Amino acid sequence: MEKPPRLLLSRLWLQNRVYDVTLNSIVFAWKETEPNRKRAPGTNWNTCKAAGSHSVPVCEVIAVQETAEENQKSKKNVGKWHRVPRSPEESYQPPAFTVFYVERTRQHRWRCRSVTFHCPDWGLCQQWIQTIEEQLTLLTYRPKRLLVYINPFGGKQQGKRIYEQKVAPIFSRASISTDVIVTERANHARDHLKSEADLKKYDGVVCVGGDGMFSEIVHGLVWRTQSDSGVDQNCPEETLVPCDIRIGIIPAGSTDCICYATVGANDPVTSALHIIVGDSQPIDVCSVHHHNTFLRYSISLLGYGFYGDLLTDSEKKRWMGPTRYDFSGVKTFLSHHYYEGTVSFLPAIDNASSPRDKFKCRSGCHVCQHSDHLPLEDKPMCNEEEEEEEEQDGVVESGHKDVWRVIRGKFVAINAVSMSCACPRSPKGLSPAAHLSDGTTDLILVHKCSRLDFLRHLLRHTNKNDQFDHSFVEVHRVRRFRFMPKHQEADPEELDLCERGGEGEGGGGGGRGRRLFGQICRDHPACSTCAPTHSTWSCDGETLPHTAIQVGVHCQLIKLFARGIEEQPVFEDSSAVCSA
Repeated sequence: MEKPPRLLLSRLWLQNRVYDVTLNSIVFAWKETEPNRKRAPGTNWNTCKAAGSHSVPVCEVIAVQETAEENQKSKKNVGKWHRVPRSPEESYQPPAFTVFYVERTRQHRWRCRSVTFHCPDWGLCQQWIQTIEEQLTLLTYRPKRLLVYINPFGGKQQGKRIYEQKVAPIFSRASISTDVIVTERANHARDHLKSEADLKKYDGVVCVGGDGMFSEIVHGLVWRTQSDSGVDQNCPEETLVPCDIRIGIIPAGSTDCICYATVGANDPVTSALHIIVGDSQPIDVCSVHHHNTFLRYSISLLGYGFYGDLLTDSEKKRWMGPTRYDFSGVKTFLSHHYYEGTVSFLPAIDNASSPRDKFKCRSGCHVCQHSDHLPLEDKPMCNEEEEEEEEQDGVVESGHKDVWRVIRGKFVAINAVSMSCACPRSPKGLSPAAHLSDGTTDLILVHKCSRLDFLRHLLRHTNKNDQFDHSFVEVHRVRRFRFMPKHQEADPEELDLCERGGEGEGGGGGGRGRRLFGQICRDHPACSTCAPTHSTWSCDGETLPHTAIQVGVHCQLIKLFARGIEEQPVFEDSSAVCSA
């Protein structure tokens, strides 16, 4: 590989030391000319890191500006006595410029660092500033104007403060203009994107909030794109048109699962820097339908049973704040209901990965880059009459590898995850080997089991053990699936009546004889006389009005200002590229 031609090479001063500073189209680097010279005692950490040699990819340079050292010092020393310089030469401050760039720290966090170089004359200083600015201008994938939505109510209600104090100054330094809208109600951002927003003016949409706020943005953008393209979203077999505009997430919610799974940290500054450098990470999106009616889009978790009951109960306790999830989680675990139904799915036979893989989806993932997926209309819905089925132990499977498989049984939980769903509480997530953009979702079936076994399964979300290594747990990488609860299989015409019976026997998680922790029986986990007939689907933190659903995965439907989780710095040794 040929080295890019050098654009500039100068001998400049940094921290009273002389450095050879180099710039080409790939790397900005500086190297101390006398690295063995002893450093003064008390030198801080930043000075030590700047000493010796250092290199930064040009694509991770945030900005460059002329530095007025004299003005900065006068502001810092207001009210102090100053020694009068003995000669004009002593009072002379050499021209200087400052480069702001990305620096990686621990736990996938990024920080904005700066380095200031002094030049022998103003002409050379202006040449460096102009050349660096020209290189930054060539990075056309960087956003210049953003539409920002701030949720002031989500999480700990710190969204507005986080944006104004931590994010806005970095955007301003990078010369990014923003139009900010503070949402006033639920779905405010979604409705604005659907009809009012002039998306042609912007290079990206940024949400400041949690996963719920992000879901609003996705629904607004996807709906707008399909509407402009004439796509019928109520048709489950339709191929959706990918969104052109990228989405940025500034985490300010309770869990921020999507940000954590795509960046590796729930840190506003890190997310802002990913937006500034113009990163782009495609993301799969699942569409959820009830017959021929569109319900919602799912980006992270679609859960029935345990997670559906947990969300239903926590929605009644919003006054508790984020702690409601812990309380409802314990309550749902002690209730330990299971639900009967039929799961049909189309396996991802042609996919090059498996949910049991040891390697994870990381930045530059080859599985996502080489995903070979078919449009949804080329994948027929399950036709059980045409399949040759063989029933064993309550499991019905097709005799062909390229058609749908059917599983009937009793389930404590049914989860479909399109990403790892990792978060600080569960660093590995629900499916550690799930991929962000390979056109599949991981379908996790937790069959009827004891409370102790289910607890063992839940605890494995927090450790390094294989969480699918249980006899009652199975996982499949699928492209489509559908679920039919048993109480609807007998009389499908009563579908809507059953699902609206929330206050009756089959109400969403309550049922007759509803108690705080449900009935705890001696002989079996859940008593049939008090257990509800069906659960509720949780779709990225929102409940669905129907339990009989069909789900399809749309490969790389949206793009985020992210690059996936980095295993290690992608530019470990740039000095070799800069060398002559």
